[in-house]
Amino acid sequence: MCVTASRQRWLVGLSLFALYLIWGSTYLAMRFAIEGFPPFMMAGIRFIVAGGLFLLFLRLRGAPWPNAAQWRSSFMVGGLLLLGGNGAVAYAEQWIGSGVAALAIATVPLWTVLFSEIWGHRSSRHEWLGILIGFAGVGLLSLGADMRASSAGTLALLFAAASWSFGSVWSKRLPMPSGLMSSAAQMLGGGLLLMAASLALGERLVALPSAKALAALVYLIVFGSFVAYTAYQFLFHTVRPALATSYAYINPLVAVVLGVWLASERVGSLEVAAMAVIVAGVALVVAGHRKSGRA
Repeated sequence: MCVTASRQRWLVGLSLFALYLIWGSTYLAMRFAIEGFPPFMMAGIRFIVAGGLFLLFLRLRGAPWPNAAQWRSSFMVGGLLLLGGNGAVAYAEQWIGSGVAALAIATVPLWTVLFSEIWGHRSSRHEWLGILIGFAGVGLLSLGADMRASSAGTLALLFAAASWSFGSVWSKRLPMPSGLMSSAAQMLGGGLLLMAASLALGERLVALPSAKALAALVYLIVFGSFVAYTAYQFLFHTVRPALATSYAYINPLVAVVLGVWLASERVGSLEVAAMAVIVAGVALVVAGHRKSGRA
């Protein structure tokens, strides 16, 4: 029992590291990847390859094949998280910088509390105050140059945060495959839906992708999908939701720093102020969870 508990603490720590740092870097990696691939095609390739290889690996290790109900749930959740969430971020980053995109996605914990109301969670005053402050930060963020430059990108980011949050909350009420097979099935299902969206939108390669775009795609497959996405699924079904979504504190800072450092992105005082307000709102939501004892 002690060995199992110790091993789980290590897994939780490593998973948090993956979410805080690796996932924060994927916003810039997506920006580099869409320089050579259309956004939905890029995301589709990423998750089909990652999900297919992961599923094959798990099957070779004896993991059971998901049944029909589990596959149906995996496609629904994968569609919400990966098509609606990740795909919309990639789409938005055609016009909006990776750091600003990460700031908008930092609202995921706020949306998560709102959608939890559907399944009986009653938000405390701290949580409602945090939600109001957090979305005030989003309003402040929308006044920045990046968000004002593209209404389509802004709407896509807001939709991405809401879609990811709803899919995460709903997944806990659906018959999902057990263990790591859940991540593999979601990635494969979401990847196929992304590729279907790419075909429906008429996306196509207009030139051979550059080495930078290919390297970014490989990074997203290995680290963003195999490592970080699996870590998220593990945390969301193992620890408190407040801890599982705590990456929202760190990801924006990581993404902003990397965007400024490696892509010469510009982040003004308005965006910095919006980040502070959004994080303050998320902190109040987390505090409300803990105070109410429902975390």
